[in-house]
Amino acid sequence: MSDNKKVVEKKKPGIRIPNIPKKPQKGPKFNIFWVYAAIIIAIIGGQFLLSGDNSKEVTYQTFEQKMLLQGDVQKVVAYKADDLVKAEVYIKKDKLSKEEYKQYQTNSNFGGAASGPTVYFNAGSMDLLVKQLADSQKDLAADQPRVSAEITTKNNPLASWFLTIIVPVLLLIAFWVFIMRKMGGGGGGGGQIFSIGKSKATLFDKESQVNTTFNDVAGLEEAKQEVMEIVDFLKNPSKYTNLGGKIPKGALLVGAPGTGKTLLAKAVAGEAQVPFFSLSGSDFVEMFVGVGASRVRDLFKQAKDKAPCIIFIDEVDAIGRARGKNGVMGGNDERENTLNQLLVEMDGFGTDSGIIILAATNRPDVLDSALLRPGRFDRQISIDKPDLVGREHIFKVHLKPIKTSEEVDAKKLSAQTPGFAGAEIANVCNEAALIAARRNKTSVDMQDFQDAVDRVIGGLEKKNKIISPEEKRIVAYHEAGHAIAGWFLEHADPLVKVSIVPRGIAALGYAQYLPKEQFLYTTEQLLDGMCMTLGGRVAEDITFGKISTGAQNDLERITKLAYAMVTIYGMNEKIGNVSFHDPQNEYNFNKPYSEKTSEMIDVEVRSLIGDVYIKTKQLLTDKQEGLEKLAQKLLEKEILFQADLEEILGKRPFDNRTAYDEFVNGTGDQTPAAEGLVHDGVSDTDINKDVADVNNATETK
Repeated sequence: MSDNKKVVEKKKPGIRIPNIPKKPQKGPKFNIFWVYAAIIIAIIGGQFLLSGDNSKEVTYQTFEQKMLLQGDVQKVVAYKADDLVKAEVYIKKDKLSKEEYKQYQTNSNFGGAASGPTVYFNAGSMDLLVKQLADSQKDLAADQPRVSAEITTKNNPLASWFLTIIVPVLLLIAFWVFIMRKMGGGGGGGGQIFSIGKSKATLFDKESQVNTTFNDVAGLEEAKQEVMEIVDFLKNPSKYTNLGGKIPKGALLVGAPGTGKTLLAKAVAGEAQVPFFSLSGSDFVEMFVGVGASRVRDLFKQAKDKAPCIIFIDEVDAIGRARGKNGVMGGNDERENTLNQLLVEMDGFGTDSGIIILAATNRPDVLDSALLRPGRFDRQISIDKPDLVGREHIFKVHLKPIKTSEEVDAKKLSAQTPGFAGAEIANVCNEAALIAARRNKTSVDMQDFQDAVDRVIGGLEKKNKIISPEEKRIVAYHEAGHAIAGWFLEHADPLVKVSIVPRGIAALGYAQYLPKEQFLYTTEQLLDGMCMTLGGRVAEDITFGKISTGAQNDLERITKLAYAMVTIYGMNEKIGNVSFHDPQNEYNFNKPYSEKTSEMIDVEVRSLIGDVYIKTKQLLTDKQEGLEKLAQKLLEKEILFQADLEEILGKRPFDNRTAYDEFVNGTGDQTPAAEGLVHDGVSDTDINKDVADVNNATETK
């Protein structure tokens, strides 16, 4: 064997083929736009071949003697052509068969008789042409038809042809290219239609890193611990696998809207420093059958190539709904096919593949049970609304980029915003900065934050809304009724602010309370809360002897809570200790009780609300003097704080410390000017949501 030949050694079983360099491809690479160019050239060339003007020129004398006087002319069309007038002669179709016209007849370029003029002649001017035609036909008999010149204007034939032929063709091609690109998810060329089944996930890797870290996530300490462990799994897998443990396949982030699920996932992407695929559940849904399942397969194929990595599916309930519960008969089951493929892929790759799935939803009750089982989503991480300490940390994060005055205290702000989620706290901080800028301040102070919280809860203040004095008086007594009932009921939340300034879309007034953060409510607390909510309607009845529509919002709240007490919480003696709570709609719109029980529920709810109404009316009747003073003060100042109520009604007869006192002051003394507002939805659980609605701000509409 010669020395200049390469020898391939067999180091391992099998045959190794030496790398043979590929010959460079000659010529330019094929491009789909070549096809478009060829089509356009063919159309242009064909049009030139088809659109030639084949009429022959004759003298006026020939036209007059052989055509016009013979009665063979159908019409004469004249138009300006350069410095002359060109007259095109159209011979009658039945006369074209004469022998003398054969010398003028021409065929189109692709065969067949031409449809244009037969001959043409030139004239000096339009007036001369008209005079010539008139002179030539003056000796004709009276019954013979005369031919006159049809004067017209002809544009440049090339420009006219371009506008009528080329422009529509170009628009059609451009529209087709646009559709093909859209169907292919971007890229160039119509061939992208074949990539419609590709995943739309956004990949974050070393080239496009996420800057969000766990330091940017506040108020979610328990959830952060869970996901930090997942990040550690990816960085140090041997630490867990050496002890026989398996890396979890998936984690489901469950929480109310605005609590920080997506933010936490971004922090995981920033901390893990591994490829991170991010997409929404709706990205799998498409109008074409089978596309969703194809995209799921492509997503996991890409993930396996990039492993170890993380896949994050936001709003997973878009494709993870429970199967078989679609009420529409014969509906499209494309979503179920996509879910089936997702279940197969999540259960199909090995435990050592290094792929972890994160998903987020605020509706875990609608998810399919097969999706939630261990082996797919091994962990369900609950992300609740933050507590006092959590809100303080969130405020500190969002206050960093804002120029605040020294008096701004995150602890006070957190105590004034019970039930606020992270997104709402961020909105409050932003609104406060905008309000301060609107007032031309150099820094944001506590008053700006108070106004921002007021803006987020009640809506924009309607300073130019015109309310009649009679309506304003009704609103004042209505809100005073809320305040009196809350002030003299032991289990009601302490009132901190009452206003008759219109806000939002339809709120003419509102009362705001500072509830103590709790998760369990007794029957007495619920009944006192209902009395406080009914205080406005009762005050109208006692004062004016008539009622208005202003209690609509109040009645909705107490009706919802009353039905919850009877049918969910088991707080009614006749109905008993039963609960008909059905968050997953397992009964499929069918009541799980008889018509007799349904009638009994309605009777008990009405009886419960009636008893509460009587109790509230008795209370406001006994305190009618204070109701009158408070209403007059409201008409005078429009906004009253707790200090004003203490001045009018005296000290509250109950020593209930609020969360504000315990967390901020540590004493029972309240600071009315710093008292906060209450937000809809204090409770962090679904069961207590109805209670929270009643114990929060009440509005007059």
